[in-house]
Amino acid sequence: MLSNKVIDYLNKQGVYSEKEDKAYKKALIDLGIDLNSDFALFNLNTTEITFRGQCGEIYNVCWFKIYSNDLSYGIERQAVLGIPSEYLPLDSFEGEDGFFYNRNTGEVLEIALGEKLINFQNGKLSPQWKDFNSFLEWYFGL
Repeated sequence: MLSNKVIDYLNKQGVYSEKEDKAYKKALIDLGIDLNSDFALFNLNTTEITFRGQCGEIYNVCWFKIYSNDLSYGIERQAVLGIPSEYLPLDSFEGEDGFFYNRNTGEVLEIALGEKLINFQNGKLSPQWKDFNSFLEWYFGL
Protein backbone atom coordinates (compact mmCIF):
# COMPACT_ATOMS: atom_id res chain seq x y z
CA MET A 1 0.00 0.00 0.00
CA LEU A 2 1.30 3.45 -0.85
CA SER A 3 1.61 5.70 2.18
CA ASN A 4 -0.55 8.79 2.59
CA LYS A 5 2.68 10.84 2.31
CA VAL A 6 3.34 9.48 -1.17
CA ILE A 7 -0.28 9.75 -2.33
CA ASP A 8 -0.57 13.33 -0.98
CA TYR A 9 2.67 14.29 -2.74
CA LEU A 10 1.53 12.78 -6.05
CA ASN A 11 -1.88 14.49 -5.71
CA LYS A 12 -0.20 17.86 -5.09
CA GLN A 13 1.89 17.29 -8.21
CA GLY A 14 -1.32 16.55 -10.13
CA VAL A 15 -0.08 13.14 -11.27
CA TYR A 16 -2.18 10.73 -9.19
CA SER A 17 -5.37 9.13 -10.48
CA GLU A 18 -7.55 6.31 -9.16
CA LYS A 19 -8.42 5.36 -12.74
CA GLU A 20 -6.39 2.33 -13.77
CA ASP A 21 -5.52 1.54 -17.38
CA LYS A 22 -6.13 -2.06 -18.56
CA ALA A 23 -3.04 -1.96 -20.78
CA TYR A 24 -0.95 -0.91 -17.77
CA LYS A 25 -2.33 -3.85 -15.75
CA LYS A 26 -1.39 -6.22 -18.56
CA ALA A 27 2.11 -4.71 -18.72
CA LEU A 28 2.60 -5.36 -15.00
CA ILE A 29 1.29 -8.91 -15.30
CA ASP A 30 3.64 -9.52 -18.25
CA LEU A 31 6.53 -8.26 -16.10
CA GLY A 32 5.58 -10.60 -13.25
CA ILE A 33 4.54 -7.84 -10.85
CA ASP A 34 2.03 -8.44 -8.04
CA LEU A 35 -0.89 -6.10 -8.79
CA ASN A 36 -1.37 -5.47 -5.05
CA SER A 37 2.20 -4.27 -4.51
CA ASP A 38 3.28 -0.68 -3.82
CA PHE A 39 5.12 -0.81 -7.12
CA ALA A 40 1.99 -1.76 -9.08
CA LEU A 41 -0.15 0.86 -7.31
CA PHE A 42 2.37 3.58 -8.12
CA ASN A 43 2.65 2.63 -11.78
CA LEU A 44 -1.09 2.06 -12.25
CA ASN A 45 -2.22 5.25 -10.51
CA THR A 46 0.17 7.85 -11.87
CA THR A 47 -0.27 9.80 -15.07
CA GLU A 48 3.29 10.81 -15.92
CA ILE A 49 5.87 8.96 -18.01
CA THR A 50 8.82 9.81 -15.75
CA PHE A 51 9.24 11.28 -12.27
CA ARG A 52 12.00 13.56 -11.03
CA GLY A 53 13.27 13.07 -7.54
CA GLN A 54 16.38 13.63 -5.47
CA CYS A 55 18.53 12.12 -8.19
CA GLY A 56 17.60 11.58 -11.80
CA GLU A 57 14.33 10.32 -13.19
CA ILE A 58 12.50 7.05 -12.68
CA TYR A 59 10.11 5.45 -15.15
CA ASN A 60 6.44 4.74 -15.08
CA VAL A 61 7.41 1.18 -15.97
CA CYS A 62 4.03 0.44 -17.57
CA TRP A 63 4.39 3.24 -20.10
CA PHE A 64 7.93 2.19 -20.98
CA LYS A 65 6.91 -1.47 -21.31
CA ILE A 66 4.10 -0.58 -23.74
CA TYR A 67 5.38 2.41 -25.73
CA SER A 68 9.20 2.32 -25.68
CA ASN A 69 12.15 -0.02 -26.05
CA ASP A 70 14.03 1.65 -23.18
CA LEU A 71 12.82 -0.85 -20.59
CA SER A 72 13.83 -3.79 -22.80
CA TYR A 73 17.26 -2.22 -23.35
CA GLY A 74 17.59 -1.71 -19.60
CA ILE A 75 16.79 -5.37 -18.96
CA GLU A 76 19.39 -6.42 -21.54
CA ARG A 77 21.95 -4.05 -19.98
CA GLN A 78 21.37 -5.42 -16.49
CA ALA A 79 21.97 -8.98 -17.76
CA VAL A 80 25.35 -7.83 -19.12
CA LEU A 81 26.13 -6.31 -15.71
CA GLY A 82 25.25 -9.58 -13.96
CA ILE A 83 22.23 -8.16 -12.13
CA PRO A 84 19.71 -11.00 -11.62
CA SER A 85 16.53 -11.01 -13.70
CA GLU A 86 14.24 -10.53 -10.69
CA TYR A 87 15.46 -6.93 -10.67
CA LEU A 88 13.61 -4.52 -12.96
CA PRO A 89 15.33 -1.28 -14.01
CA LEU A 90 13.56 1.87 -12.82
CA ASP A 91 15.57 4.28 -14.95
CA SER A 92 17.89 4.55 -17.94
CA PHE A 93 21.11 3.99 -15.93
CA GLU A 94 22.45 7.39 -17.04
CA GLY A 95 25.69 8.34 -15.38
CA GLU A 96 26.39 4.62 -14.96
CA ASP A 97 24.16 4.18 -11.95
CA GLY A 98 20.51 3.43 -11.42
CA PHE A 99 17.70 1.94 -9.38
CA PHE A 100 16.30 -1.58 -9.64
CA TYR A 101 13.09 -3.02 -8.21
CA ASN A 102 13.14 -6.64 -7.02
CA ARG A 103 9.98 -8.28 -8.35
CA ASN A 104 10.20 -11.09 -5.77
CA THR A 105 10.84 -9.15 -2.56
CA GLY A 106 9.64 -5.59 -3.32
CA GLU A 107 13.03 -4.18 -2.31
CA VAL A 108 14.82 -1.43 -4.24
CA LEU A 109 18.52 -1.46 -5.03
CA GLU A 110 20.77 1.36 -6.17
CA ILE A 111 23.71 0.15 -8.25
CA ALA A 112 26.60 2.04 -9.82
CA LEU A 113 29.41 0.74 -11.96
CA GLY A 114 32.52 0.08 -9.96
CA GLU A 115 32.61 -0.73 -6.25
CA LYS A 116 28.82 -0.91 -5.69
CA LEU A 117 28.34 -3.33 -8.58
CA ILE A 118 31.29 -5.48 -7.52
CA ASN A 119 30.04 -5.56 -3.91
CA PHE A 120 26.56 -6.54 -5.12
CA GLN A 121 27.94 -9.30 -7.33
CA ASN A 122 29.95 -10.59 -4.36
CA GLY A 123 26.94 -10.52 -2.00
CA LYS A 124 28.28 -7.58 0.02
CA LEU A 125 25.64 -5.03 -1.02
CA SER A 126 21.99 -5.51 -0.17
CA PRO A 127 19.04 -3.47 -1.42
CA GLN A 128 18.99 -0.09 0.30
CA TRP A 129 15.17 0.13 0.62
CA LYS A 130 13.03 -2.65 2.09
CA ASP A 131 10.01 -1.75 -0.04
CA PHE A 132 9.03 0.49 -2.93
CA ASN A 133 7.07 2.89 -0.74
CA SER A 134 10.16 3.56 1.43
CA PHE A 135 12.13 4.17 -1.74
CA LEU A 136 9.50 6.65 -3.02
CA GLU A 137 9.49 8.54 0.29
CA TRP A 138 13.27 8.88 0.08
CA TYR A 139 13.29 9.62 -3.67
CA PHE A 140 10.71 12.40 -3.40
CA GLY A 141 12.25 13.72 -0.16
CA LEU A 142 9.12 13.16 1.93
